[in-house]
Amino acid sequence: MIIAVDISLYPLDKNFIPPISNFISRLNEHSSLTVITNSMSTQIKGEYDLVMGILNQEIKETFKNQDKAVFAIKILNNPISD
Repeated sequence: MIIAVDISLYPLDKNFIPPISNFISRLNEHSSLTVITNSMSTQIKGEYDLVMGILNQEIKETFKNQDKAVFAIKILNNPISD
């Protein structure tokens, strides 16, 4: 099943750009994902189990490196095709 995820990262830190850039860069390293970034969020599309596994890994990595951070995530099943 293909899903789409809309995700925003809010590092609770004055220097908030580097953690966001790092998170997006790590997502882009996964060639099995479609990753589209805009000024408000990042959209990810791919196979459910793969997307959820990658998000689990990359969110955990962010939490290990940030004292405090918030992720806002929306998940849509059966997204509209491009």
